[in-house]
Amino acid sequence: MSTVTAVPLRPVKRSYLVYIWVAVALALVSAFALARQGDPALVREMRGSGVVTTASGLQYKLLKAGEGAARPTDTDVTLVNYQGRLLDGTTFDKSERPTPMPVGQVVPGFAEALKMMTKGAKYRFWMPPSLAYGAEAKGPIPANSTLVFDVELIDFLPEAALRQMQQQQMMQQQMQGGAAPGGALPGGAAPGGGPGR
Repeated sequence: MSTVTAVPLRPVKRSYLVYIWVAVALALVSAFALARQGDPALVREMRGSGVVTTASGLQYKLLKAGEGAARPTDTDVTLVNYQGRLLDGTTFDKSERPTPMPVGQVVPGFAEALKMMTKGAKYRFWMPPSLAYGAEAKGPIPANSTLVFDVELIDFLPEAALRQMQQQQMMQQQMQGGAAPGGALPGGAAPGGGPGR
């Protein structure tokens, strides 16, 4: 039979144990904070220079100046290219081609953003949950999410003018013997899509 000889260990000072536990706790708190903040680049940019905050809490940064002074109103339909991301950088929506968006039918933050743009302008917008979907989860968008949108305004026109163009197009197609499938908009774009309500 073998005998095991016990080697006595020196006692560890209590202060060392306190330092170790404090360091572990700080590491966990830091990891949690970083996970909640999201993509450091988007968060840093949101707090950086050139970012303006409106009275509603919408934040924006001009990426490319537009032309003219005319801006869309609530009764206009805009034609935009856009990309929507979460703060962690995850893309939840992106236009494949220019997309028509009625200003009065999108979430409040997106409507406010569109109404400050001129033709040809490109902006980055940070929408707090109160201007987007709030406590409601929408598909890949978690509840209480700040949304980041890159938006390029290609053009806009009054909704009445768009409806008139659609009616003229439908009349032309009926005279030629075919109707547009699914109520397509001029240029073949389907209505809807994007950050709707």
